[in-house]
Amino acid sequence: MAEQLLEQARDIFEGQIDFEGQKLVENLVNISLSIVGAIAFLVGYFLQDIKLAVYIGLAGTAATFLLTVPPWPIYNKNPVEWLPVAGAAPPTNIVIDEKMLR
Repeated sequence: MAEQLLEQARDIFEGQIDFEGQKLVENLVNISLSIVGAIAFLVGYFLQDIKLAVYIGLAGTAATFLLTVPPWPIYNKNPVEWLPVAGAAPPTNIVIDEKMLR
């Protein structure tokens, strides 16, 4: 029972993203953190309120985290098709701890 729950949790949290998804995530992080930083600075400067600027920066960082860290399906639109292994035959007659595996 516990093993099944662990396997389900692993499937949910492991996730896969492709190379194009990684590129998209990197761009989203750079753009969103730059925009949030600029907004936080300008609001803090014009209102002369450092506390508000920090809260805006933290909220923007949390929103960026939620946007980019989970493996959302949009980050796996171009999965890599790996080639099969050429000329590799499955090993036969493997001995482990004096037991023959086939």
